Amino acid sequence: MRSTLLAGIASALLLSACGGEKPAAPAVPPEPAKAAVGTFGIDLAQMDTSVRPGDDFYRYVNGKWLDTFQMPADRASYSTGTMVFDTTEAQVRAIVDELAKTKGAPGTNQQKIGDLYAAWMDEAGIEARGTEPLKPYLAAIDAVSDKAGLMKLFGSLDFTAPFSLGVEVATVDPTRYTVWVYQSGLGMPLDYYLSKGEKFDAYRAAYKDFVTTIFKLIGDEDPAGSATKTIALEMKIAKVAWSPERQRNIKAVNNPMDRAGLKKLAPAIDWDVVLAGLNLADANDFLVNETTAIRDGGKLVDTVAIADWKKYLAFHFVNGATNYLPKAFDDAGFNFYSKTLNGTEKKRDRWKRGMSRLEEVIGEGLGEIYVQKHFSADSKIKMDALVANLRVALKSRLETATWMDDATRAEAIKKLDRFEARIGFPDKWRDYSKLTIEPGKLFENMRASKKYEWDRQVARLKGPVDRSEWIITPQTVDAYYNAQTNQITFPAAILQPPFFDPNADAAVNYGAIGAVIGHEIGHGFDDQGREFDGEGKVRNWWTPETNKKFVESTAKFAAQYDAFCPLPASPKECINGRFTMGENLGDLGGLEMAYTAYKLALGGKEAPVIDGFTGDQRFFLAHAQIWRAMQRDDDLLNQMKTDPHAPAAARGSFPERNIDAWYAAFGVKEGDKAYIAPENRVHIW
Repeated sequence: MRSTLLAGIASALLLSACGGEKPAAPAVPPEPAKAAVGTFGIDLAQMDTSVRPGDDFYRYVNGKWLDTFQMPADRASYSTGTMVFDTTEAQVRAIVDELAKTKGAPGTNQQKIGDLYAAWMDEAGIEARGTEPLKPYLAAIDAVSDKAGLMKLFGSLDFTAPFSLGVEVATVDPTRYTVWVYQSGLGMPLDYYLSKGEKFDAYRAAYKDFVTTIFKLIGDEDPAGSATKTIALEMKIAKVAWSPERQRNIKAVNNPMDRAGLKKLAPAIDWDVVLAGLNLADANDFLVNETTAIRDGGKLVDTVAIADWKKYLAFHFVNGATNYLPKAFDDAGFNFYSKTLNGTEKKRDRWKRGMSRLEEVIGEGLGEIYVQKHFSADSKIKMDALVANLRVALKSRLETATWMDDATRAEAIKKLDRFEARIGFPDKWRDYSKLTIEPGKLFENMRASKKYEWDRQVARLKGPVDRSEWIITPQTVDAYYNAQTNQITFPAAILQPPFFDPNADAAVNYGAIGAVIGHEIGHGFDDQGREFDGEGKVRNWWTPETNKKFVESTAKFAAQYDAFCPLPASPKECINGRFTMGENLGDLGGLEMAYTAYKLALGGKEAPVIDGFTGDQRFFLAHAQIWRAMQRDDDLLNQMKTDPHAPAAARGSFPERNIDAWYAAFGVKEGDKAYIAPENRVHIW
């Protein structure tokens, strides 16, 4: 298959002579477009070639960068993705600045973007308003005197409860929506309540100081006492909550039930009142996730004093709004969540944080303008070709996988055939006509945004699943797979160097964005994605024999990650290979798919050697380069406790260690530190 990523050179045209005139000089062929990074797409200057590839491939590719890069004070981590994000953020700001030059007509996206951003940037106005916007909500909490009043607040978008609701695709019928019910109600990651050791004792002490500060700022009569009561209630919720690893298990969280079943599960909650308050009075279909956590969290309304619940509600309401309140609130939130939990030294510039607010509230409105300015049709064409090649590659791998039996293989291929890829931007833009944004009212605008989004979700219950909807915006540097719609999505913003460069060497694009494409496709077949069939239904399509082989391979794969401990100091913290399994399988399967697709694209020909590197070497260099990252220890610990993605150093080296072609490309042999014996390498997709 011919690679569509190799730049062609136009043929020179000779102009014919006319009469007795001399022939025109040959036209000069245009210079081929150059890669944005290095000579072919790899930043060779950041390599540390004193390191053997077989000892530490990640440092071999990124070592000089890791040794010399200075972490920005306003960052908890910095990566290739952050670099692309910064570029995109600046592009979005230019759009916002341009929109600000002319006042948009009332009700237009331009007006809403301009007024929301102006309200965010008006720090003096925010200070002048003080805590005035909080008063109606704190008064509503203060008025509660019994359980019935508590239930009314649980049935409001404004207040926190030990559960939360959303409207998502039904697992039993992916053509319609249902109401999902989740565990909720904590102010810190779960492990930060339950883990032992001095480090976590310090986090908990800092959290108590933060909660106390919030109570002081709202004028509570006993801030320290109120903080103690709030955290004690949160600890009760934490003790019945499911771990992040357990939450990943689709078999455990897939619990469809009707309203009667929900009431039976958690009878302490007055679901009729809660649902009516959220405009779900007629809802009768639910997908309950963490069943026992919702049941036992609900029981707390009968065992914890109403006065304690009121303190809890007041703290969580204000905590959810610190960014939209005077500086003292904003500083308190930053000092705990960003500085203490993630190690960030200072806030980002306010305009940058403003871009995040716009993204949150009216992201697709900005995205519609962004793609007009920064996404080319040529990039979409080339991405379509890449995706097509990855599909062919996976199908060929499925057809030849010796560990699968024919019945399972047929179902896997059927699922692959049903995959839908979305590139760049959605076919249909979100309608923001019902979103109201007022000048100078940041707090109210953010509440209005929350109501707009909830009303939009509830309205979906009336119709079939909208397969054109995106859950991230075109200017997001990310990609995702949706198991229930069997779709992979690649926004415009991620299609920038070094992830994707139409002028880079083909090997580089396959090793970078090709592996990302493969990763997202691979999620359809990871440890949880494999529980869904091609239509998006939760259904077991695996024979017992093939399932047993899959489970054995994943256990071996998890052990590789379990042995990686990026925080070796006491207490020693290692990757949880089970918690990160889905993403790890996506990384390995994606890289193997991309390598197969690259070879298919060469059409049987040998890739040229460029700057001393073979095509295979450039492929693997590109993959390790996109995972170049640095991270503060607090942020790394937070990630390992809450995020199903492994740290970047593992993502940019562990998949390679399981791919035979990597060993051949770099001469990795037994005795090298990263060497894995052939019989212990994991090959799944």
